[in-house]
Amino acid sequence: MSSKFENYKRISEELLINVGGEDNIQGVAHCATRLRIVFDDKSKINLKAIEDLDLAKGVFIVGDQLQIIFGAGTVNDIYDVFAKLSGKENMSLGDIKAKSAQKQNLFQKSIKSLSDVFVDIIPGLLAAALLMGITGLLSQQGIFGDKSIIEMYPSLAGINRFMQITSTGIFTVLPLLVVYSATKRYGGNPVLGLVIGAIMLHPDLANAYGVGNGSVDPEVINIFGLKVQLVAFQGGIIIALMMGFITAKLDNFFNKKIPDLIKLFLSPLATVTVASFLLFTIIGPVGRELANIITNSLLWITTNLGIFGYMFFAGIQQIVVITGLHHVIGAVEAQLIADTGRNFIMPLMSVALIGQGGAVLGYLIINWKSMKERQICISSFGSILFGISEPAIFGVTLKNKYPLIAGCIAGAIGGAYVYLTKVTAIGFGATAIPGLAIVAAENSGHLHYILASLITLVSGIVLTIVFSKIRKKSTV
Repeated sequence: MSSKFENYKRISEELLINVGGEDNIQGVAHCATRLRIVFDDKSKINLKAIEDLDLAKGVFIVGDQLQIIFGAGTVNDIYDVFAKLSGKENMSLGDIKAKSAQKQNLFQKSIKSLSDVFVDIIPGLLAAALLMGITGLLSQQGIFGDKSIIEMYPSLAGINRFMQITSTGIFTVLPLLVVYSATKRYGGNPVLGLVIGAIMLHPDLANAYGVGNGSVDPEVINIFGLKVQLVAFQGGIIIALMMGFITAKLDNFFNKKIPDLIKLFLSPLATVTVASFLLFTIIGPVGRELANIITNSLLWITTNLGIFGYMFFAGIQQIVVITGLHHVIGAVEAQLIADTGRNFIMPLMSVALIGQGGAVLGYLIINWKSMKERQICISSFGSILFGISEPAIFGVTLKNKYPLIAGCIAGAIGGAYVYLTKVTAIGFGATAIPGLAIVAAENSGHLHYILASLITLVSGIVLTIVFSKIRKKSTV
């Protein structure tokens, strides 16, 4: 036990020196596998020396945060020693994220805030999508002959119907949940967000889908000379995001301006009234147009560019991950599902991710004799299988450049297969192995999802090995 402690102490001492000393550290925390250090000055960090630390399986920098992969269990022990040594004990992961966010620019903060809105909602969406996948499999014909499982086993019909209702519940109130989460994220009273979300879905308003297909005529009222259509906002994810932000800002504004004596009842009254007025007069119409532009643009790319559009997206998606802009895609996926019932982006994101996994395995084969590279590659590939590519990108592919290119090309090849087999998803927030839960069952979706992943994986391995040989020849 003492030898282990001495080893952790030695690692921590070396890490403290190579991270630039105690003065260069703003905060320290850890997640399941990684030690996370928020630093002040990147130039003081000796990344090469940190990569060579004993037990370090991968090192990368995201913004102003140094992340070192030590693995489950080990990271807890090293954190205990290093945090005490650096004088940064008792910091939570939330604390360090807050520290890191303080140094982000406005654009970075905006991107992160969009991601944060969906963090609490995604588990519910995944549960619903999994149930939808099960009901799809039970109802789909052609899996076991000409009949569906329900037709073969009628006793399952009641269970299937129960799961159908359970799986669609969250989608009927998704705008409400988004307004709630966004209001909370932007510093307002989340209950007021719930109120605005309830107004968006009020049963007295004309159903948005009915108005859209012409089967329902909305009521039109006059407010200060403005003709306002009373249409609900089913599927209005973009509008919900905008309303959450506005509700939070209005709540903060009225709380500051209204005297304490009447603030308790007048501030929420003013917030809800003004927010609702803006919803029906400005935000709703603008948000609908914005959502239409986003959805139609994506559909245009897939309709008009076809296989090349799919290949392009899958080829560059992991490059987007490096910039951090990929967090915005969740909002686009949610809007796609609301508008079309299907999400063609998820399978493309998954093959893009698997492409990097193939590149990691290819690099592992090339460098099998190096114990250090072996540890990094194996742990990085493990993360890939569960939808996390940052350790692979920053620890292997981007670091060595040619595996990144090989992985991107492999992703594009996988994107072509996704296009040809018409694989889609019924949810978002999961890729790789967890993504199987949300793959749409039609067109043998689950089988083609697996085949697309295998084709991409093998392509990544082969291309990385080929690029490595070309690189060696060019340097001779």
